[in-house]
Amino acid sequence: MENFAPGGGSKTRCMTSTARILIIAGSDSGGGAGIQADIKTVTMLGGHPMTAVTAVTAQNTVGVSAVHPVPAEVILAQMEAVITDIGVDAVKVGMIGGAFAAEQIAARLEKLKADQPGIPIVFDPVMVATSGASLADKATIAAFGRLMNVATLATPNLPELKQLTSEDDPVSAALHLVGAHGCAVLIKGGHDEGDALADALIETDNMTSWQGHRIDTTSTHGTGCTLASAIAFFLAEGASLADAVSRAREFVRVALRDAPDLGQGSGPMGHARVRLDVGAAPRLNQVTVTGTNYERSVDFYRRIGLKQIVDSPDTGYARFETAGGVTFSVQIDADEKIIATSAVYFECDDLDERVEKLARSGIAFEHGPRNQPWMWREARLRDPDGNIIFFYKAGENRRFPPWRMD
Repeated sequence: MENFAPGGGSKTRCMTSTARILIIAGSDSGGGAGIQADIKTVTMLGGHPMTAVTAVTAQNTVGVSAVHPVPAEVILAQMEAVITDIGVDAVKVGMIGGAFAAEQIAARLEKLKADQPGIPIVFDPVMVATSGASLADKATIAAFGRLMNVATLATPNLPELKQLTSEDDPVSAALHLVGAHGCAVLIKGGHDEGDALADALIETDNMTSWQGHRIDTTSTHGTGCTLASAIAFFLAEGASLADAVSRAREFVRVALRDAPDLGQGSGPMGHARVRLDVGAAPRLNQVTVTGTNYERSVDFYRRIGLKQIVDSPDTGYARFETAGGVTFSVQIDADEKIIATSAVYFECDDLDERVEKLARSGIAFEHGPRNQPWMWREARLRDPDGNIIFFYKAGENRRFPPWRMD
């Protein structure tokens, strides 16, 4: 990524892992879609989200009860504030409060693109909320053309794609938009019927498609916002358009599977732990140890507080999930002679209380919580096969000890 100085000039800086994403979208009081979903997505992926709020909505999982558009001059002031100070590596545009605002936003993005040729702009033409409420009138939809002219990618769902082109066939409609505006178009199959889903990225000279199965959940509020923001983040990181879409799709699918099941209608997705599944590589999110007795190992790891998510006694394999989303597994080999040369660490904020509770339940510790010279507090035990386990608390000293290397 490159840093751009105030006024549009560029200056050289060191590479950073923090992608700066400008989100131009409406606010969702229910926290499921809009800038709330965008902020969660960019944050969980490791970027820095910045916002220009276009509208304030009163909504929840069952509907939208009020929409208050933000004046265009205030939207532009928000954009200007972050562009000229912090800088922008990619832009995501979502809900627009009105036609005049859409025209003004497009004009400012045209200038931004002139100052920063190649900056990714992802436009999600929000017209209807998941609940069915209208979020854009005809004049606003008509003004979307100028935004698509400046966009790198447009991400309409199937109803929006038809409304933008009046064409029934999604591929023909997408090709129409590509030809008319020059941006790529992602055809999203989520509104299609059936269990099989297909998404297609239509570019001027290429088409990439993805196949998948529908995830059985009612927590689908904010899927389009999340997808577009994730694509913008990955483009800011330097990914190709097809790769950015592929990785963003994976983010959405995991967030759907990990949804918290809130509300009485279309609930919010679960963004909180997806960074472990989609993000920069390499990521340490799975550890496997060897055991010799399936039932004994499973009982031990369940007793110390891990959640079992795979139970395969026939193959001698069990997988567990930790509180942070990292997975841990045991592979059984009855003939293996286990020599403990590595240790597995499970961090817990309630270290002393947890160790005392486990000890009272019969779990044997080699020693209880102790303060260590490396500024961690640790308790040591072994699993039934002798694998070394530590329960510990390090806090900021795990990643940021006083002797951390620059």
